[in-house]
Amino acid sequence: MPSIKTIPFEVSQSLVVLGQRVKKARIRRQLSQEELAQACKIARRTLFSIEAGAPGIAVGHIYTVLWKLGLLATTRGVADPDADEHGKILEAAKLGKRVRRPQDKAEDNNF
Repeated sequence: MPSIKTIPFEVSQSLVVLGQRVKKARIRRQLSQEELAQACKIARRTLFSIEAGAPGIAVGHIYTVLWKLGLLATTRGVADPDADEHGKILEAAKLGKRVRRPQDKAEDNNF
């Protein structure tokens, strides 16, 4: 498993954006970090880390915060196999084509 120090730049940036969105949603609801953390049964420091975009936070904690903010439905598209165009192409390439057996002309049963 890769160290959290070696995560790709794009992943790091996505975590920062997610954290900013969580913070904005919390502020819009006029909740303090302490209030939201208590409601989610996580440490305030964990919520601070989520909002800062820190890697290494448990996915369950992130989803719990999103649930408490009423934003869980926004995650429905995450890793959706129907949206995985590359995966669908690879899957289609593996599928065999249907091949019919040649019919034996001697057994033609036309009456």
